[in-house]
Amino acid sequence: MTDIIIGVISTIGALAIFFASLGILRMPDFYLRLSVTVKAATLGVGLLLLCASIIFPDISVSTKAFAIIFFLLITSPIAAHMIGRAAYFSGTPLWKHTLIDEFADKKAEYLAQSESGLPEKESEGDAVEKTGQIADTEEETQ
Repeated sequence: MTDIIIGVISTIGALAIFFASLGILRMPDFYLRLSVTVKAATLGVGLLLLCASIIFPDISVSTKAFAIIFFLLITSPIAAHMIGRAAYFSGTPLWKHTLIDEFADKKAEYLAQSESGLPEKESEGDAVEKTGQIADTEEETQ
């Protein structure tokens, strides 16, 4: 009976990872590829680790497997969100059939803030003049 459960769970996990790899090929833009890959791969790896904890009933193996599943479930969505957000604000294009862009206002605010928040680049003459080095060098040469 345990062999049947392990076979079913591992098959579902392997299919989830297979669907993640198909998602990379079939999805039209970066954001959809990222979404399908993270979701399916997290499910697939989690199910395969669950199979490992069933096959090896030792408490240390089960503890490690469940700890990995726990950290995978916590970190994968956050990492995907941050990668997607960085890609969006860096200008990665959306799919041409995307209907709603909920971050368009935030992108405009972000770009306006990043442009106004950066210090202005000073020319070399302005920087030297502010330090008073020009006045000192002129006095030395005369």
